Amino acid sequence: QVQLVESGGGLVQAGGSLRLSCAASGRTFSNYAMAWFRQAPGKEREFVTFISRIGDRTYYADSVKGRFTISRDNAKNTMYLQMNSLKPEDTAVYYCAAQIRAWYTDKPEEYNYWGQGTQVTVSS
Repeated sequence: QVQLVESGGGLVQAGGSLRLSCAASGRTFSNYAMAWFRQAPGKEREFVTFISRIGDRTYYADSVKGRFTISRDNAKNTMYLQMNSLKPEDTAVYYCAAQIRAWYTDKPEEYNYWGQGTQVTVSS
């Protein structure tokens, strides 16, 4: 089992930047493919971005492509989400998730472990 803890959320003006972190503990971090999801009030949880076990493959939702960057440091058991050019529609609770499979998926039900989430609020 792996435990995930997100941090770095907050309030930022439109056009600003935030960097989220997801710290993992428990099993070997590099055994897990990782992703970020987000959930806005009244909406379903949606896929944001994915990174493979060793970080050689990444995928992004069209809504964040070119603005967000996912990365991971397996030596530090940590994943990151650099968010630039933030928009009010990016406001949501952001969750990191881990899955034991190696292949890409954007379906939240296919992820095995979740963090508690961190709030990101972008003001206009």
